[in-house]
Amino acid sequence: MALSTAALVGATGGAGTTRSCLELAGALAAAGDDVAVLDAAYDTQGLARHLPGRIDPDATALVTDGSDRPLSEATIEYDLDADCTALDAEALPDPGRVVCVPARAPFERLARAKTAEAAQELERRIDEAATAFDRVLIDTPPLGANPAVAAVTAAERVAVVAPATERGVDAVQTTRGCLQDVGTNADAVLAVDRTGTGTFPEADADATLPQFDAEAPAGLETETGVDALTTAADAVLGRELDLPLAESGLAAAVESLRER
Repeated sequence: MALSTAALVGATGGAGTTRSCLELAGALAAAGDDVAVLDAAYDTQGLARHLPGRIDPDATALVTDGSDRPLSEATIEYDLDADCTALDAEALPDPGRVVCVPARAPFERLARAKTAEAAQELERRIDEAATAFDRVLIDTPPLGANPAVAAVTAAERVAVVAPATERGVDAVQTTRGCLQDVGTNADAVLAVDRTGTGTFPEADADATLPQFDAEAPAGLETETGVDALTTAADAVLGRELDLPLAESGLAAAVESLRER
């Protein structure tokens, strides 16, 4: 059975966690799910860079000054008007929506958002999102502060995101130990192969995401992206996506099978 909430936690800084959340959210929405992406990476504020306009309130306000405000006040619709040429649009279900709750705050509020009390409020916000959306993805930084710990312990599943390098392999092992220290475990590992020549052992990764050249969301533009995101959705949430390929994609898939 598919689960509702998943924390995608970076094994290292710059692992590609934010982009992985957005691409996975786009694939889930293409399959008909309503998805919320919550930002727990307060320091980098990377999710905000993918969103236009003013952000007020932001994710940190919801767990500090605006703890009495509904989650809906901080949600920003994510534009899914992307090139999905790898898919058969006529065979797809009605698409879902993706909303984001990004962090964009001054240092003083960032500091208060990292307290134990704010972390408890973040856990409540994750539960609140789970009641309003089919899937909730939490953009989580490497473990080391209260928000990250709250995210990985509140979510039903934890996926470690790592670069497809030897450094990434080592970082995953370190992250597994940190997760055990806070009373949870890694349910899946996503390797991000930015060069196309990754050295991450296939046996150690539940899914490998390629480097997407275009701005997010771009994972549904190619068969490779569709296949990778379908595998990732199953590994992270147990969600089997039915994303039919366009005729050109089917022909290429058949030809690939014949060559094997």
